[in-house]
Amino acid sequence: MANGIFNVAKGRFIEFHERVNNNDPTNAALIMVLLKAVVADGTLEDFDTLSALLGDAGNTEADATNYARKTITDADISASTVDDTNNRRWADMPNQTWVTLGGASNNTISKAVLCYDPDTTGGTDANLIPIAYYDINGGSNYTTTGVDFTLTVSADGYARSS
Repeated sequence: MANGIFNVAKGRFIEFHERVNNNDPTNAALIMVLLKAVVADGTLEDFDTLSALLGDAGNTEADATNYARKTITDADISASTVDDTNNRRWADMPNQTWVTLGGASNNTISKAVLCYDPDTTGGTDANLIPIAYYDINGGSNYTTTGVDFTLTVSADGYARSS
């Protein structure tokens, strides 16, 4: 298990990030989804929509107490960064925290999936394009217990191209 970019987003994640950052279209956002069951990375990265990903019996979205998908808008991010010294470009966002995740109903969280939603007002999972996936706790997973859970974004951003 590892972190990676979905095939549908390879070469495009900066475009999706900039669309959200520039509010173009107006209701575009990034959506963070937690998974409690997940297929192997080689299969996972082939899904082109969140609907297709969640339609596979091997993938199950979290449903712990207080779980909800995170919506990341233009107010939460800034423009991607061009790093001419290291010859790369990266996109960043703040750490994401789920307050009192679990408790009455718990999950073991194994992956987080970041998606692009071109229209948060009317879109469905079929409209969400998976961008990147991340192991939780370096592949060790995380079991909810009713305390805050924070997904820490790397100092190098959530994704970079080089």
